[in-house]
Amino acid sequence: MGVTCVSQMPVAEGKSVQQTVELLTRKLEMLGAEKQGTFCVDCETYHTAASTLGSQGQAGKLMYVMHNSEYPLSCFALFENGPCLVADTNFDVLMVKLKGFFQSAKASKIETRGTRYQYCDFLVKVGTVTMGPSARGISVEVEYGPCVVASDCWSLLLEFLQSFLGSHTPGAPAVFGNRHDAVYSPADTMVQYMELFNKIRKQQQVIETRKPNQ
Repeated sequence: MGVTCVSQMPVAEGKSVQQTVELLTRKLEMLGAEKQGTFCVDCETYHTAASTLGSQGQAGKLMYVMHNSEYPLSCFALFENGPCLVADTNFDVLMVKLKGFFQSAKASKIETRGTRYQYCDFLVKVGTVTMGPSARGISVEVEYGPCVVASDCWSLLLEFLQSFLGSHTPGAPAVFGNRHDAVYSPADTMVQYMELFNKIRKQQQVIETRKPNQ
């Protein structure tokens, strides 16, 4: 794999999530990008079981268990601002056995699904982010295959992102700054998806809290 940037695309004014996705994919196809199948990234949130916190009023930790169709034999477990554990898919079975320590948060499943596009050395994935049955946002992932060091190719990634995202082009992901000249890894991509999903969850919470006042 190469170096990847994951970002959120705002829904176009007067359009639905699906209509905005179609506008984006049409732009890619006009550039000459070719469809290369589909993808899915999902995330389930677990919180520290109350029985493990004691009586000191400790704050529970959140753990995010994630899967990416690009890595079908792997499971990723991430702590916010913490390490990323890469395990095989049996990790899901282990989480069931660890329910005394980590419990699945209610209605916490969030995922993005969509189409993969190949354009020269770039792999682009435009996905619809859903929570339950509802579409909540749009994810855009761009990978530049020939490079494995973020600092060596960010300017090239940025130029390509600008070609179809325009004014919505993101800045460099935080994970790039943390890695400096280190070799980019799949875990870095999953950290970006975790941050994107948490951002969309918070946006949804703001929408929900405003509803009674409307």
